[in-house]
Amino acid sequence: MATLKDVARAAGLSVTQTSRALNDHSDVNEMTRKRVKAVARSLNYQANISARKLVTGRSGMVALVVPQSTNLSEDGLFIEGVAGLSAQFSGRGMQFVLHVARQDEPITEVYKRLIGNGMLDGFVLFSPSDNDPRAAFLRENRIPFVVHGRIGPAPDHAYFDIENEGILYQMTSHLTGLGHRRIALINGRQGLSFASARLRGYRRALDAAGIAFDSALTRHGEMTEALGLVSTVEMFRLGGPLPTAIICSHVHIAKGVYKALEALELSIPGDVSVMAHDDHLPALRASAFFPALSVTKAPLRDSWEPLADCLAGLLKGRPLRELQRVGPHELIIRNSTGPAPE
Repeated sequence: MATLKDVARAAGLSVTQTSRALNDHSDVNEMTRKRVKAVARSLNYQANISARKLVTGRSGMVALVVPQSTNLSEDGLFIEGVAGLSAQFSGRGMQFVLHVARQDEPITEVYKRLIGNGMLDGFVLFSPSDNDPRAAFLRENRIPFVVHGRIGPAPDHAYFDIENEGILYQMTSHLTGLGHRRIALINGRQGLSFASARLRGYRRALDAAGIAFDSALTRHGEMTEALGLVSTVEMFRLGGPLPTAIICSHVHIAKGVYKALEALELSIPGDVSVMAHDDHLPALRASAFFPALSVTKAPLRDSWEPLADCLAGLLKGRPLRELQRVGPHELIIRNSTGPAPE
């Protein structure tokens, strides 16, 4: 296994200069840092974590903690995230660790134990809630973290997010513009920050169109095909005025909605228009639905680089305002939406 001395010799630098280049010290110019890192990769050099921590005060290790209940084999969003983040942190000379927490262990105890050994520099948080105990604990203990999403209306943490409220406002407004007034929303779990933001956008668009909010037309849960199927069947068995349009918080939900409407012998978009938010996962293409699904699109893969950049920047002491980023989204109208039926 290559040592730091081997890398220094191959790069034609002193051991001290090489170490500082590998650890991104500002007194080493960017060209030299890139050259040294390229040499290190070619030699399959791996820094000794204990030695690095002694020299820099940092281990170069960051972690994502997930509950044991996470379906690691079937959750496409999760698998995409782990693979994407691992590649991004590796490209920055850092190590990305996945920790699966036991179901019976309080979440703050998990983080307390992990930071207690002193080997982790920071954390990535997925699926933040409106009052997230993880963020509160890490903030209180001054542990760096970045969130995939935003917590609260005025977040005081590093994050990368999309405009969830704006996305639902845009989809709902598109449907009200087509004459729809009974618009259902099948959303993510209640209490999750993105789901709360999307509900706000939906309600704001209804209000702008002069349409009263009807809680009977909203459903919340895990964003799965099953949620879409069950929710649609339930709503069409309510009696009274039926929805003429359904907005899904994810393409997985829309897949279930399509199946339910087919079973109920209702046409898309003749009887019911359908829209969804699309993370653009390789295994589920909205354009391949029949009819092709109208969506707001923000590829999930575009999140990993800014998340890694924000956490790495936080560890280097960059100002928080530079580490709060919102990505773009795109409205794509296809064949699943049309005018409200007479």
